[in-house]
Amino acid sequence: MILRSTKIFIGLWISVVGVTLCVGAAQALTLQPIVEGLGAPVAISHVGDGRMLVVEQQGRIRFVKEGRLLPRAFLDITDKVIAGDELGLLGLALHPQFLQNDKPGVGLFWVNYTSKQGRTVIARYRVNSKDSDVADPHSALTLLQIPQPYPNHNGGQLQFGPPEGPAGKRFLYIGMGDGGHGGDPHDFAQNDASLLGKLLRIDPSLASLLNPPFFSLPQDNPNATSGMPGGAIWAKGLRNPWRFSFDATTGELFIADVGQDQWEEINRTPAGRAALNYGWRIMEGAHCFRPKNNCERRGLVVPIHEYRNGGARCAVVGGYVYRGRRLPQLAGFYFYADYCSGEIFSLGRQGGVWKSEILLRAPFNPLTFGQDYDGELYVAGSNGVVYKIVP
Repeated sequence: MILRSTKIFIGLWISVVGVTLCVGAAQALTLQPIVEGLGAPVAISHVGDGRMLVVEQQGRIRFVKEGRLLPRAFLDITDKVIAGDELGLLGLALHPQFLQNDKPGVGLFWVNYTSKQGRTVIARYRVNSKDSDVADPHSALTLLQIPQPYPNHNGGQLQFGPPEGPAGKRFLYIGMGDGGHGGDPHDFAQNDASLLGKLLRIDPSLASLLNPPFFSLPQDNPNATSGMPGGAIWAKGLRNPWRFSFDATTGELFIADVGQDQWEEINRTPAGRAALNYGWRIMEGAHCFRPKNNCERRGLVVPIHEYRNGGARCAVVGGYVYRGRRLPQLAGFYFYADYCSGEIFSLGRQGGVWKSEILLRAPFNPLTFGQDYDGELYVAGSNGVVYKIVP
């Protein structure tokens, strides 16, 4: 898995094809297989025209059309990627104008991968001008290269945020883990001079598409005037934000941050709220980590939900707030999973209190969620199958 090194490994494949169902109080759900035959699917993106892109950890992005996995990869950068355990091709973000032929963002997308040198690389690619089912492998432009001191806690998520400001600009958010090992030994997550343990926010707008570094710093970033690296930081105090997402209706940000030894946490941030400190390594979840007692909590974000790992549970996998129509009783609930137990949960506010409920249990290790343009949700994992969550 991509979340907690020394405990979880991609090599442990599960070949179960069925799905174990649970009936939650809200609504009975099941998992409908959409496509199979994938290798370690770690990210899902919907194009908007019915096609789906799935990221394989080894370094390939695959197109799914009409429920069929195309034999030719959309993009294959396995020659650039070191993969395994928590390394690999980890994230994908399509430009919001990816399909709009009259817009400057047509055919552009960004990837997050671990290079052969062990660095996190954020790079931009473009779709082949003659065949929209494949990318141009020679179009790569590197935006960021971030050294990683250890081979774990690389984060990996890329996602465009909601429209912001009078012009409705969309900024690219990048989730960075604390660099790895145990207990963030270099305290990167609290160090404003490091990009590790942070949520980054950059502007890959038209003005910055043509010249290095192919992005600019949004002027309202907390430290934008300081330039790089600190100017790209939007929030800090994260251990390994493997997956985060924005509520498609409210713009709120939900971050599932993988814990150390005891607590998995989910943080919720109001739309546009910057300069937050999510607490790591001062806190793990809502509990003191270093020091173990009487830690200074002032100014730190307390998660809206946490759960103990141990036993069958080991690492949180973040999902999305449900905004579809097929599961009306779960509208506005946040979906997430645990990698080891296979449990898929909903989290919602009930009577002013955030409450979590097990919706179903999958006989594979969930790696990622996806959300289509209708607000319906998908999940994929270690058995190489993408499922749709349905009644």
